Amino acid sequence: MQLTSLIKTFAVLASLALSHNLATAQTYPTRAIKIIVPAPPGGAIDTLARVVGDKLSAALGQAVIVDNKPGASNNIGTDALAKAAPDGYTIGIVGGSHNINKFLFKNLGWDPETSFEPIVYTHVVPLVFAIYPQIPAKTLPEFVTWMRANPDKAKVATSGRGSAQEMAAEMFRMATGADMLLVPYKGSSAAHPDLLAGRTALYIDTISAIQSQVKAGNVRAVAVSTLKRTAAMPDVPTADEQGLKAYDANTNGGFLAPAGTPKAIINKLNAEINAALKLPDVRAKLEAAGIDIQGGTPQDYAALIKSDLVKWSKVIKAAGIPSE
Repeated sequence: MQLTSLIKTFAVLASLALSHNLATAQTYPTRAIKIIVPAPPGGAIDTLARVVGDKLSAALGQAVIVDNKPGASNNIGTDALAKAAPDGYTIGIVGGSHNINKFLFKNLGWDPETSFEPIVYTHVVPLVFAIYPQIPAKTLPEFVTWMRANPDKAKVATSGRGSAQEMAAEMFRMATGADMLLVPYKGSSAAHPDLLAGRTALYIDTISAIQSQVKAGNVRAVAVSTLKRTAAMPDVPTADEQGLKAYDANTNGGFLAPAGTPKAIINKLNAEINAALKLPDVRAKLEAAGIDIQGGTPQDYAALIKSDLVKWSKVIKAAGIPSE
C-alpha cells in the first residue's frame, strides 16, 4: 500500500508540474526578453539575434533586447547565459566557438551540453578558401599541388587560437597531409592585407568578410567548406566535391536557454523562431550576410552539438593544440 501511495503522490506531483509549465507557457512572456550575444555587434550571430529578435518581439508582444557581451573567445557572454535565471527571459545565441572552447579552456565554468537547453539550430556560416590570385591554381586540388611544390610559400592565415578559421585550416592540413605554416591574425581585417599582398597564400574566411574581395578579383575563391554549396556563392564548389571527402568545417550555432528552463517555454520559442526563419525578408537579410539558414527541433540542435564536440575534440587532439 505504501508503494502504491508513493506512486500516486509522484503522479500527482508530476501532473502539477506539467500543469504549471503549461500555464507558464500560456502566459509567457509578460515582460521583455533579453538575447545575450557573446560577440561584438556586426557579426553573424549578432545579425541573427537582431533580425530574429525583431520578429520575436512582434510575435510575442514584448520587447526583445540584444545584449552584446563579447570577450575571452566568446566565453564571457556564454558564462553569463549559463548563470542566468532559467525562466525564458534570458536566452542567447552562440556560434562555432561554443563547441570548440570546451577543449581549449580548462576552467570554463559551463559545459556546452549540460549547462544549456537547446532551443533551435539557426545557422551555418560557410567558410571560403580564398587564395592569392597570382598563384597558378583555379581549383582546390591544383592549390594543394602548388602547396606541395612550394612548401616555403604555403602560409595559411587564421583568425587566431580556437577560431573557426584555425579549425578549418587544421582540418585542411589533416585532410591533405600538405606541409603548411599557420599564421595567426586577430580577425579578418588584420589577415586580409597580407593575403592581398601575397605574403600568405590562403585564408579560409567567412563569406561576409571575404566576399567583397572575391568580387573585386583581389582573391580567388576555390572552394567552400560545407558539404553543400552556399546560396551566397552558388558557383563555388565544395571541398568535398573536389576530392576532400567529408570535409565539413564551418561556424554554426543557434539559440540556447539556461539549463532548467521549462520545456513548454523552450517549445514556444522554438516554434516562433522557426516561423521567423521562414519569412522571406528574414531569409533575404541572412543570406545576403552569407548565412545559411537551418531550423528544426530542440533535439536536432542537441544532436548537432554532440556531434560537433566529437569532431572538434579529434581535430584539436590531432593538431596538438593545448588547453589553457
